Amino acid sequence: MLSKTEKELIVHIWEKMLPVAEDIGSEALLRMFTTFPKTKTYFNHLDISPGSQHLRCHGKKIIQALAEGARNISTLTTTLAHLSRFHAYQLRIHPTNFKLFNHCILVTLACKMGDNFTPVAHAAIDKFLSAFSAVLAEKFR
Repeated sequence: MLSKTEKELIVHIWEKMLPVAEDIGSEALLRMFTTFPKTKTYFNHLDISPGSQHLRCHGKKIIQALAEGARNISTLTTTLAHLSRFHAYQLRIHPTNFKLFNHCILVTLACKMGDNFTPVAHAAIDKFLSAFSAVLAEKFR
């Protein structure tokens, strides 16, 4: 699905995003909550207001998981097995929500990376996010 060059590009992008993981992750989450308000229902136990500690902390966790997935892209199913089970069995997140978040993270990356978010980078990240989401959704029934 991904070429060697695309895999290297994906790892490079997520490694660059790690120092600003809280900013990128929380902005993408806030974008999702604003654009798709129904997604807030999964977070009703947290303060998800702009700039809140809960939002920033969860955003950071997401970016760290994406970076880990990028580093272990060849074993994505194994790498994300615990997150797949957690999101399916405990949180009961419907898989459609992962696709909504993918769009929001793409827009956030485009805003943050500017001209460095080339069409090639966009396509590679989009493929990666689709694979990442598919693995997270595997256990959902």
